[in-house]
Amino acid sequence: MTLADKYKRLQKILSEFDSAAIAFSGGVDSTLLLKVACDTLGLNNVLALTATSPIFPQYEIEQSQQLASDFGVKQKLISSKEMDLNDFVKNELQRCYHCKHNLFSLFLKEVEQSSFEVLLEGSNLDDQNDYRPGQKAITQLKICSPLFEAQLNKQEVRELSQQLGLSTWNKQPFACLATRFPYGTKITESQLRKIDKCEAWLRIEGFSHYRVRCYDQLARIEVAPEEIPRLLDENFRLRLVELFKLNGFDYATLDLQGYRSGSMNEILPEV
Repeated sequence: MTLADKYKRLQKILSEFDSAAIAFSGGVDSTLLLKVACDTLGLNNVLALTATSPIFPQYEIEQSQQLASDFGVKQKLISSKEMDLNDFVKNELQRCYHCKHNLFSLFLKEVEQSSFEVLLEGSNLDDQNDYRPGQKAITQLKICSPLFEAQLNKQEVRELSQQLGLSTWNKQPFACLATRFPYGTKITESQLRKIDKCEAWLRIEGFSHYRVRCYDQLARIEVAPEEIPRLLDENFRLRLVELFKLNGFDYATLDLQGYRSGSMNEILPEV
């Protein structure tokens, strides 16, 4: 199918509902889904549900609020309280499953108490290609994934977003801050805060793709390969080290492979 065909298929899938709540993070996928749902069903028939938690960067939450406001769609913020879940905090291989099951259970409860017909989420075709135990929770809870059903992959989601004039079309992939910890390392709010602050600084400094992976007091910094030389500039390097130490890291290291999504999964025997 062409991209135009897939877009029509997405619209058809959405048109089968009278109303819908969208699990909305403000990332590339959920923004496209929210936009097409609003256009297809009408603003009064769509609700954006956004989780708030220490695992979500404050900037991302604020950006989701701005996008919802720009669309003119109602948004509800829901505290997801992952840090109260021992199965999440201990950060074993099924962490993402427990997180997603908790989050979407809360969203489903909200949908049941509202006048909206269904809960939709933004997984795309490429989300099957990485280690994503959270997908199991989505399947178990019978959450509809229209982008996946329309057979849209990540690149096509970006192309369609650009065609629709969405500012998120070239945004870096969104992943919660829990993905910055090696499996088996306990997740704490203090560690989450310092990761958030350091990544916010990299964003403000203009880096397009970045991650701060946390190994207790050591930070492993990933940026796009073409942006690595900037980190090696003497004045910038000293400013970065000072900032990272100020926010609680004793050591700041550079990953010479550069940014790649899901790098914490590379040590797994099978993904």
